[in-house]
Amino acid sequence: MTLRFASLGSGSRGNASLVEFGSTLLMIDCGLARKTIEERLRALDRQPRDVTAILVTHEHADHAQGVAKFAKRYNTPLWMTPGTASAIPGLNRVHTLSSHRELAIGGISVRPYPVPHDAREPCQFTFAAAGRRLGMLTDAGHVTPHMYEQLTACDALALECNHDLPSLQRGPYPESLKTRVASRFGHLNNGQTTELLSRLDSTRVQWVVGLHLSERNNSPEHVRAALRPALEKARYPLHLATQDAPTAWFTLD
Repeated sequence: MTLRFASLGSGSRGNASLVEFGSTLLMIDCGLARKTIEERLRALDRQPRDVTAILVTHEHADHAQGVAKFAKRYNTPLWMTPGTASAIPGLNRVHTLSSHRELAIGGISVRPYPVPHDAREPCQFTFAAAGRRLGMLTDAGHVTPHMYEQLTACDALALECNHDLPSLQRGPYPESLKTRVASRFGHLNNGQTTELLSRLDSTRVQWVVGLHLSERNNSPEHVRAALRPALEKARYPLHLATQDAPTAWFTLD
């Protein structure tokens, strides 16, 4: 058995990812419509009832709009912080977690960690099984020392590349939204993700996947150009998740 992961879709209109080890299948966020989630699970040869649990990072609609309907239809257990649970109506089978305490769900060890974002009690996760470790990070305005600590020595990284800062500054968003996105409680830009990668111990990294690309304020070309210095000597390729289709499975050998 090996640890593996995939994105069901990632961007400003909705986010959901999968992490699997053996018979344990975790969904991280459910920010797409239920039918879309069902279709994309099947595209990866999985069924909705295969999902062991859903972990929710925070309450914003692009991460949580499908949670209640999916969980109700399939009786799926939910895990999230107390603050996130209090901000999402209509939930059943909610288990609350601490952002500072590791937990086990099936065969996967889950380590939550807090992040700076403009939500009630947001967190992100690392996952471990069979000696392999995956680090995920989206929806953070900056990277704290604790976040660096959580993401080092991973075998794969799935990281936010939300916006190209010059594109955001000259783009169509109102000034208030530009300020929010670029703030210390907003979203990581390409430069911040490049700095994060360059500072991490990446000797074990097999995969790097870019998540949460803005359709208006970023592009795959901007991301690849920005991250190129951090990836020049890396042995791993960069993959970019898209909004409208799932990725393939990324397996941690």
